[in-house]
Amino acid sequence: MFIFLSKFLPLFIYPPGLASILILAALLLWKKRKFSKVLLILAFVVLFIGGNRYLANSIARSLEWQYPNLGSVQSVDAIVVLGGATEPGIAPRPMTEVNAAADRLLYAAKIYKDHPEAKLLLSGGDIDFLDQSPSTPASDMSSLLQLIGVPESAMLLQDKSQNTYEDALYSCEMIKKAGYTNVVLVTSAMHMPRSVKLFTKQGCNVMPAPTDYTITEVAWQRTWHPSFEEFLINLVPSYSNMSQIAKSMKEYIGMFAYHLKGWL
Repeated sequence: MFIFLSKFLPLFIYPPGLASILILAALLLWKKRKFSKVLLILAFVVLFIGGNRYLANSIARSLEWQYPNLGSVQSVDAIVVLGGATEPGIAPRPMTEVNAAADRLLYAAKIYKDHPEAKLLLSGGDIDFLDQSPSTPASDMSSLLQLIGVPESAMLLQDKSQNTYEDALYSCEMIKKAGYTNVVLVTSAMHMPRSVKLFTKQGCNVMPAPTDYTITEVAWQRTWHPSFEEFLINLVPSYSNMSQIAKSMKEYIGMFAYHLKGWL
C-alpha cells in the first residue's frame, strides 16, 4: 500500500495535478463566485510559477549539483546501477528499449571498461500494479549492457526491489555478503541525493557517480543571463518545465516520506 500511495498521492501535488484540483473545486463551487474566482486565480498561479524555466532549473540544480563527478578512482569492487533507464520489450516494441535515463547504462559501461575487475550490480524489480512485464529492470539492463559489449559474467542481478529504499536494502545485502568495499553508485544526478542517503543508512559507503544531468553549467548561466527572446521563452509555462519540476518534487517528497518511515 505504501508503494501505491507513494506513486499516487504526489500526482495531486505536482503543478498539473494541483491546478486540476483547484479548477475542479472552482467548478463545483461555481455558485460562490468570489471563492471560485480565487480558486481559478490560484490554479493560474500554480501553472504559471510551476511551468517557468527559472523555478524548474533552480529546483533541479539544487538536487543535481550536490555531488561532484566521480573523477579518477584507483580501485572499484562493484558498480551499482539503479533501475529506471529501460522500458520492457513488450509488443509492439521489438526489444528492450531505453528511456530518458539511459545515461545510467552508458556511464556504468564506461566505468566498467575503466575497471574491468569490478562487478556490475544491476538493481531493479517490477512494481506489479504498474508493469506486467515478463522481465525486470535488472534483467533488461543486463540484456542492453551485453549489446554494448559488457560480458554477462560481470553482472549480478538484484531484481526484488520496488523502490529506491529496497534498491539500497537488497543491494547492500549483496554488497556486504560479497565483502565489497569500493562501491560506485550510478544513477541520475537528480536521484543521487536520496540514493546516497539510503545506501549510507543501510551501512554501505558508496562513491557517487551521477549522470543524466538536466542542468549544465552553460544552461544555468543562460537561464539567469538570457537574451530578451530567451527571457520570454523561460517565463512562459511549458510541459518540459512542469515535467522537470515534477521530477524534482518527487525526490524531495520521497526524502520527506522516507524520513517519516524511518528509512533515512
